[in-house]
Amino acid sequence: QVQLVESGGALVQAGGSLRLSCAASGSISSINAMSWYRQAPGKQREWVAAITGGGSTNYAESVKGRFTISRDNARNTVYLQMTSLKLEDTAVYFCYGVLEVGLVLKTYWGQGTQVTVSS
Repeated sequence: QVQLVESGGALVQAGGSLRLSCAASGSISSINAMSWYRQAPGKQREWVAAITGGGSTNYAESVKGRFTISRDNARNTVYLQMTSLKLEDTAVYFCYGVLEVGLVLKTYWGQGTQVTVSS
């Protein structure tokens, strides 16, 4: 029943912006440290951004200055604001993180949402 669901993926032109959402649902107590990953066809999944429970953020060098990760604990949701999109940003974007399920910490992956950047 507990799951992460991404949304917001779309076809967007290079230079454009997009905001991805990752909402946790089910019987969870809270979201903890959360991350975004992405995977392009034929490539390994790579880490994109992370946010701690305290709100500290870190980014992959390839997206630093263009992407912003944020969280809304009241809504158990994590966001990825993507700006100045490039062709190489095309990938399936996955949400991953630690959820507090009762008194137990468990990790979950979302199903992914497709982001396609066109010229």
